[in-house]
This record gives sequence, structure tokens and C-alpha cells, in this order.
Amino acid sequence: MAALLFFSLNVPHNREANIIERTILSGFSTLFEPAARAGNFVEDICDGYIRLVDTHKENLRLQDDIRKLNIRVLEGNEAVLTNKRLERLLDMKNRLKDPAVAATVIGEDTTPWFKSLIINRGSADGIREGMAVISADGIVGQTTKVSTSTSRVLLLTDNASGISAMIQRSRARGVVKGRGEMLCTLEFTTKEEDVKVGDTVITSGIGGIFIKGMPIGEVTMVKRGEYGIFQTISIRPTVNLSHLEEVLVMQRGGYE
Repeated sequence: MAALLFFSLNVPHNREANIIERTILSGFSTLFEPAARAGNFVEDICDGYIRLVDTHKENLRLQDDIRKLNIRVLEGNEAVLTNKRLERLLDMKNRLKDPAVAATVIGEDTTPWFKSLIINRGSADGIREGMAVISADGIVGQTTKVSTSTSRVLLLTDNASGISAMIQRSRARGVVKGRGEMLCTLEFTTKEEDVKVGDTVITSGIGGIFIKGMPIGEVTMVKRGEYGIFQTISIRPTVNLSHLEEVLVMQRGGYE
């Protein structure tokens, strides 16, 4: 109060501080400086906190943007791969003389006893039991148990499967039988026939289900025993049956 009184009495008459004012200001300056420093410190902390909050929000936003971009990249890559598969399948369909319908694999049954797939086409699409199923790489199998909208495909590796075939190079004939575990054998080929490892096995066209010349597999082992008249021939299918996603069903043959 004393300080205010002296200030109020002197301000109207003189703008320069007198000795009493200078003494009081000098005394209070020792208090003002720490208070100012404390205020600046608190202000810096508040500003730093606000900046951290803003930075955290920006970081979360950028992480969300990166996640969305990664999803778009994955979707784009998947679309490219799907397009390539469908282009190959369409090219195969265009090269076929007989009509065929495309189908998508929607299920599989690979138990020790059966090797089959489920596709999303049935009798409503003109599919009948006993029709050949192929992919862009070759023979897949044939349809069994056809319903209105779905069909079961017996794979060529199933023990119940049998396809008339021949060696493309030497024209040696036999029957491709399923052996399970994604493998097949060429049976009923006599020892005198010329069969070598690496030979390509194709459909012979006998029986009318599978058109002639479609790839079935590659010979991986040939064994001629001392006894018997037939060779033991192992085949690896050209189609990767465990990775199938789309197939073609040949609309020929079959049975009601």
C-alpha cells in the first residue's frame, strides 16, 4: 500500500522514478525474476504437452493411413494375380472345341480315403456327373454327385480315379490311376514300351470323357521288375491340386 501511495502521488507530477520508487523496484525485482522464470517453465511444459498430444494424434492418423494403404496394396496384388489366372483359364477355354463352363473351388475333401473338391456349379448350369474338369495346366478330375448349384469333383489322384492316357513322346498307352498324396501311377504299360523319367503323360481320348492331348503329368519314376509284364511308373500331376481356385467343366459326355 505504501508503494502504491508513493507511486500515485508522484506519477502525475514526475515520470522519473524517485529514490523511494527505485528502492522498492529493486527489492521486488528479486521476486519478479524467479516468478517469471517459473512462469516460462510452466508455459514451456504446457506447450510441450500440447505438441506431444498433437504429435500422438498425427502419429495415429498416419498409422491408420499406412494400414489402409497396405490393405489397398494387398487387394491390388490379389486382383493382379486373380486376373492372370482368369486370363490363362479364358485362353484355355477359347482353345477348346467343346463348350465349357468356368467354376470356382469353394471346398475340398482331402481325407485319406477320398480326394475331391467342391465347385460352385451344378445341374442348373448344365453340369452332369461324369464330366471332365480341367484347369489351365491340365487335367483335374471329373464331376460326381452333382446338385442344383454345386458339384463334387473327383481328383485324378483319388484311388477311385482312372484316366486313359499315353506317353506323348513314344505313344505308349496305359491308365492313370490315383495313388493319393497328390501322386498317380501309369498302369498296364508293358515292359516293352519306351517310357523314361521326364516324359509327359497326356490323355488318349479313349472313353470320350477327356479330350485327347490334355496334359496329365510328368513321369518321375520307371521301374521294370524281373517278374510280370508291366512297368511300374510314377507320375506327378501337372496341376497343383492343392492350390486350385478356378476350373473349367467340359460340357460333353457325362451321364444322367
